[in-house]
Amino acid sequence: MTSITAHAALLDMDGTLVDSTAVVERLWWEWAAPHGLDRDTVLETVHGRQGHQSMAILLPERDHAVNLEENVQMLARESEDVDGVVAIPGAAQLLQSLEHLPHAIVTSADVALMTARMSFAGLNIPAQRITAESVSKSKPDPEGFLLAASVLGIAPADCVVFEDSGAGIQAGLAAGMTVIGVGAHAPRFSPTHHVDDLTHVTITPTPGTGGFEIQIS
Repeated sequence: MTSITAHAALLDMDGTLVDSTAVVERLWWEWAAPHGLDRDTVLETVHGRQGHQSMAILLPERDHAVNLEENVQMLARESEDVDGVVAIPGAAQLLQSLEHLPHAIVTSADVALMTARMSFAGLNIPAQRITAESVSKSKPDPEGFLLAASVLGIAPADCVVFEDSGAGIQAGLAAGMTVIGVGAHAPRFSPTHHVDDLTHVTITPTPGTGGFEIQIS
């Protein structure tokens, strides 16, 4: 058992609170196939980033205005297609335990997509939400996590990030935060700690401190 002292929890969505792998990979492969892109390269690139940034990496010579337009279309398709989206084990319990503690969702999805996936998975959406509309730079830039800390009024060093992707883990570490990697692939990206899923996480408030303990097993 490892115990971490925190004053805020910052939660990624895809791969951390909800498993949307099936729909993400299906729609992105449909987008990528006409461009003759390698499937593994595409799927390695898109997780954790905003869509227009993934497109820029995969098609570096293309006008970014086209990426922005196609990203809007991709977000709309993802918001409508929730087939196969389910909660990560332990996600509902984690959100419930954080209900009266400082926390925020920090996702590369826009509000519509976040709402669609969280609702379909049966998860409560945190009151504080940093989405694609909130930031000018996508993960792995730390802007989203730093903005969440600022909104909550918590120093970055007192925040703990829950993330699954390489881009997200890199962003959390760059923000100066402790990062708990979630899922089988997270250890590849060297998070501070790792859990297979959120059933291995327990939150215990520490009265009089404004903070809480995160126990991971």
